[in-house]
Amino acid sequence: MAAGSCLLLLLLPWLVTALHSPPGCKIRITSKGLDLVKQEGLRFVEQELQNITISDLHGKEGQFHYNITQVKVMDLQLASSDLHFQPQQHLVFNISNASISLRFRRQLLYWFFYDIGSINASADGVHIHTVLQLAKDEAGRLKISNMTCDASIARMHAGFSGTLRKVYEFLSTFIVTGMRFLLGQQICPSLEHASLVLLNSLLDTVPVRNYVDEHIGIDYSLLRDPAVSTDTLDLDFKGMFFPRAREDQELENHAVEPVIKETERMVYVAFSEYFFDSAMHAYFQAGVLAIELQGEKVPKDLEVLLRATFFGAIFMQSPAVDAPLRLVLQVSAPPRCIIKPTGTSVSVSAFLNISLVPPGRPAVQLSSMAMETKLSAKVFLQGKALRVQLDLRRFRIYSKQSALESLALFSLQAPLKTLLQLTIMPIINERTKKGVQIPLPEGMDFTKEVVTNHAGFLTVGADLHFSKGLREVIEKYRPAPTTPTYPSSWPAEPTMDPHQL
Repeated sequence: MAAGSCLLLLLLPWLVTALHSPPGCKIRITSKGLDLVKQEGLRFVEQELQNITISDLHGKEGQFHYNITQVKVMDLQLASSDLHFQPQQHLVFNISNASISLRFRRQLLYWFFYDIGSINASADGVHIHTVLQLAKDEAGRLKISNMTCDASIARMHAGFSGTLRKVYEFLSTFIVTGMRFLLGQQICPSLEHASLVLLNSLLDTVPVRNYVDEHIGIDYSLLRDPAVSTDTLDLDFKGMFFPRAREDQELENHAVEPVIKETERMVYVAFSEYFFDSAMHAYFQAGVLAIELQGEKVPKDLEVLLRATFFGAIFMQSPAVDAPLRLVLQVSAPPRCIIKPTGTSVSVSAFLNISLVPPGRPAVQLSSMAMETKLSAKVFLQGKALRVQLDLRRFRIYSKQSALESLALFSLQAPLKTLLQLTIMPIINERTKKGVQIPLPEGMDFTKEVVTNHAGFLTVGADLHFSKGLREVIEKYRPAPTTPTYPSSWPAEPTMDPHQL
C-alpha cells in the first residue's frame, strides 16, 4: 500500500504535465476587442431578425373572421445592446427595449362587411437574452457548442386604415395577441440558427491544420476549451509545425508557457520558443536547410581566396586544377530559438564542404569545416501573417580535423561571413517573407501591432479590424439551398373567397 502511494506521488507531476500541455501559441481577446465584435455582430443580428419568417394567422371570434398573410419585418430599432464575457466558457448577448415594425396583408369579415388591405404593426419593448457556450470540437476548432435564448415583447399595437377602421381597432386584440405570440416564437429559433449554423461556419474559416508551403504545415488545434473571465477570453493553441512528409510526427513541448497579463489592447497573441523551434525542426526534418553554390554562383573574390588557401591540395589534382569549385552548406542539427527581454536570436550549427568538381569525374573534397552562427530575429505581424526577418550577428568557422587547420582557416572567416550576409541570408529571408497565418476568422485582421519580448516567449498586442463583414464571409461559405425557403414575390391581391374565412 505504502509502495503504491509513493509511486503515485512520483507520477503525479508527470500526470499534471500530461493533462496540461503548454501551448505554443496563445490568443487573448479582451473586452475592448469584444466591443468591436459587438458592433459587427449587432449588424448581423439585425439582418437575421429582418429575415424572420412568420406564419399566416387566421381564425374567428364570434362574427369576426380574420386572415393575416404576407407578414414582413419592415424595420428594427435595437436601442440598447450588450455583449460581455461570462465565466467559465460563455458569451452573453443582450438586446433591451428594441422595436420591430411589421407590415402584413389582411382579409377581414365582420357580419356582412368584407375588407382587405394592409396593416402596419409595431412590437415595442422587445427584450432578448442569449448565452453562447464556447468549446473546442473533436478537430480542435473553436465552436459555439450550445445556446440558450429568452425573448419577450412588452407590447404590440396595430394601425388600421379603411372604412371599418374604428371597428377593427376595437376587435384588433385577437390579431395583435396572435401576432405578438407568433413573432415572439420566431426570434429565438432565428438567432439559434444564426449562432449554431451561420457563426459556426465563420469559425470554420479559422485555420486549424494547414500547409505553410511545399515543405511544412502547422497545427493550430485548440488544446482545451477556452478560458473565459469577466474581461478576457484565452485560447491555447498547439502551435506546432510539422514536415509534410511526416504529418503525424510530434515534437514535445518543454518550453516556457506564454503568460499574457495585459488587457489594454483588443487582442494579444503570444508565441513560445517552442513555436519557432518546431518550425526549424520541421524544415530540418524536411531536408531543406541546405544550399549549394557551384561554378559561377561562387563569388569571384571568394573563389580566388579559396584557390589560394587550398593551393597545395588543388595543385595535387592536376590536370583538374581549373575544375569548378563547389560549396555545400548543410545545417547539422535543428536550429534553436532563444527569446529574451533584450531580443530574439537563433543559434545554427552547420558544416561547409568545399570541393573541386572536375567534369566527368568524381568530386574531390578540399575541406570540411564546421560553422557556428547566431542570427538576430526581428518578429513582426502584418495583416494576419507572422513574419521573421533574420540578420547575421556572430559567425565562427573551425576545422573538424585539427586545431592547426582551424588556424589556417582564419583568413576565410571574413569572406565567408560576407558570403553569408550577401548571398545566403537574402535567400533565407525570401523564404520567410510569406510568413505564417495567425488563427483568426476570415475578414478579421490585426492593426497597430506592437511586439514585446519576455523570458522564453514574445507577445504581440494589436487592435482588430474587419476587412469583410460577417454577412459577406458567411454568404461566401453558405451552402446553396436545395429548395426555396419563401416566395420570391408577394401576390398583388388576396384571392381567397371571403365566405371561406
